[in-house]
Amino acid sequence: MKKEFVRTKNVKNFMTLMENLKKVPPNLPKLALVYGEHGLGKTQTIMWWVNKNDAVYIRATQGMTSRWLLSEMAEELGEKAFWNTQDTFEIVEKKLKQSPKIIIVDEVDYLVDKNSVETLRDIHDRTDCPVVLVGMGAVDRKLSRYKHLTDRFYGTMKFEHFDKNDIRQIIEQLSEVEFTSDAIEHLANKANQFRQIVKLLDRI
Repeated sequence: MKKEFVRTKNVKNFMTLMENLKKVPPNLPKLALVYGEHGLGKTQTIMWWVNKNDAVYIRATQGMTSRWLLSEMAEELGEKAFWNTQDTFEIVEKKLKQSPKIIIVDEVDYLVDKNSVETLRDIHDRTDCPVVLVGMGAVDRKLSRYKHLTDRFYGTMKFEHFDKNDIRQIIEQLSEVEFTSDAIEHLANKANQFRQIVKLLDRI
């Protein structure tokens, strides 16, 4: 199987959102939400984009507190975290004001459960840097209780299941074997998630 990055409709929609975020005028909200079920290529798309752009990437984990989140952010910015949470917040704020970057936080569902997501709103408000929250399929409903956060959303993008054109594109770019139209149709009926398609191709 070939090692290529496939620009599906989801990828193109994500790229459009990110480019538009960069163009939002100063002092206007720059929060965005990207969400969808597992297996649709969210994390792969984000990591591909981060590797091509000057951005801060944080992957939230179970039990992540605001202090832990800020420590991870400071480290990504090349700074050491302080024991005092406020001091760490201030060094993160200072670095982002000196050198603005888009901040992407993956698995943000964990931060909703701990209310640490409020820290991201504070970082956004104090630095005017775009902040992209990435989560699972139900995260939009989980975030709905944070009205003061969702009111700041510039845009929301959902990763959808692949249609037949996406699946054809994935197969044509990744498979070492040529597929007939009937074979692609058959595969499309069996799998519509990226992981599923890759597993099927890997068996051939």
